[in-house]
Amino acid sequence: MDNRALIRAFRLAAQLMELHDENPFKIRAIEGTAVALEALTFPVAEVERSGLPDRTGLSKTAAAKVAELLDTGTFSDLQRLLDVTPPGVVELLRVKGIGPKKIRSLWRELGIEGPAQLREAAEADQVSKLKGFGKKTQEAILEALDFASQSSGKLLYPQAESLAEDLARHLREALSTEQVAVAGEIRRRLEIVETICVVAATGQPARALDLLNTLEGLSRDALRSGPFAWRGTASPSGVGVEVLLVAPERFTTEVFLHSAAEEHLSEHLPGVEGHGGGAPATLRQWARREAFQQEEALYEKAGLQYIVPELREGLGEITLASEKKLPRLLEDADLRGSLHNHSTYSDGNHSLREMATWLRDHGYEYLGICDHSQAAHYANGLGPERVRQQHQEIDKLNAELAPFRIFKGIESDILGDGSLDYAPEVLASFDFIVASIHSNLKMDERRATDRLLRAIANPYTTMLGHPTGRLLLRRQGYPIDYKAVIDACARQQVIIEINANPWRLDLDWRWVRYALDQGVQISINPDAHHTDGYADMRYGVLMGRKGLLTKEMTFNAKPVDEVAAYFDKRKAGIKAPLEYKKNLFE
Repeated sequence: MDNRALIRAFRLAAQLMELHDENPFKIRAIEGTAVALEALTFPVAEVERSGLPDRTGLSKTAAAKVAELLDTGTFSDLQRLLDVTPPGVVELLRVKGIGPKKIRSLWRELGIEGPAQLREAAEADQVSKLKGFGKKTQEAILEALDFASQSSGKLLYPQAESLAEDLARHLREALSTEQVAVAGEIRRRLEIVETICVVAATGQPARALDLLNTLEGLSRDALRSGPFAWRGTASPSGVGVEVLLVAPERFTTEVFLHSAAEEHLSEHLPGVEGHGGGAPATLRQWARREAFQQEEALYEKAGLQYIVPELREGLGEITLASEKKLPRLLEDADLRGSLHNHSTYSDGNHSLREMATWLRDHGYEYLGICDHSQAAHYANGLGPERVRQQHQEIDKLNAELAPFRIFKGIESDILGDGSLDYAPEVLASFDFIVASIHSNLKMDERRATDRLLRAIANPYTTMLGHPTGRLLLRRQGYPIDYKAVIDACARQQVIIEINANPWRLDLDWRWVRYALDQGVQISINPDAHHTDGYADMRYGVLMGRKGLLTKEMTFNAKPVDEVAAYFDKRKAGIKAPLEYKKNLFE
């Protein structure tokens, strides 16, 4: 159980306590434990149980709960509350936009014990009549239920990857073979996974089936399973699971066939004439004709550059491979720094020094600190005086940590009219500015696009943050005209981030190639609020690779001197604040 799982458990306990109207002081204590765990930089599970209070700073009571959770998967307060709460009511806590207090009203006053009942009550206009709800809340609940329904049975990439790797490990141990591979959507690095696919080579398929039928958390679908394939679902997510059992000599070929979109496998190969007796016309036909020991050999035989699994989507990669035009894609090791991160100045969990020294100690050259701007009251946004204080601390740390460098950034809210938070004089004090929308998210495409275009036109905007504001499996992003936004970034030389937080992964990888074609640079930004958050850069890299992102077009793959020179040159080209203010968006 990693730190994030511990935090989720304590947060759930706090929600359940609020749901049951328990002592506010106890609720605060449980929430405080979650906050304390969030601030830790080491895996709590690796700490001796007796040493938890000293290592974590938790009280003995809180540390005992953590130890119980680590050892049993739950703790007494959480389990007590789960035992007296219908599972459907617990499920309602995951519906966006309704908190424990509202769920308590729905449960106690309308007898609602799950999403299906809530939908029926809302459609019958019963919810709006409850005190504290109303028509708008009822409509928002129906929208959230629709989105939750669409998200059912799906997992974010990191969750699916972890589950798949665990399943693959069990199969390797049970079958005493290394010929077990995660395939499917996970190997293609899709941001949302509907089916976990694993391919295993074995001469004893019955042994593998016996293991799968007894693994906790897996439910077999008898109608869809067979002697060489186990299919079912994993709880509690309901995500699909497919394990294919193949002969050892067919292992590589079957992994390939189950690691590509249909469009990739069935696309006609350039320069291949027909089928009759000649060369196979598609990659699927090549794979079926002979058993390959390496995927690279299959592509070579077909006259193509090797195409990595991330690109196997049928989106023009075969044509590029036939012309030998596939570039070297971005890799994790190419990143030289991390931009768009938060500290305790706003809503981060680690201090500016801690965020900087972690990066320095792990071989990076720079940190871009981008705490929230003053309009973000909910996130302890910085007023001008606190901006000045942070800049003074940055100057001191830069003198101490050199040659490592902290760049003075801010995540400036894009206000309702498209202007940036802060007066121009304050904006001018930063090295760079990430412009993001955080409020008034219910916009149609025209309004959202116009709002972004005005922000992009602001000469102080260096980088566009999470362009659609989406939270995968939680909240749809506002609709935008992608081409108009990307074209504007190209004209204004504004960098676009791939927000690497697995809940966002925004800019969507499907638009990265278009951005690159327009000459727009991409920055892989973790939006880290904790030193653990830096690890999310990996997911941003994976999404960039799916969009053909290269090191050369990745802004934070540049060395520190180039980044500094870029920021300086851009700032030097901005009109004086008063002149800019007079001619805003001319």
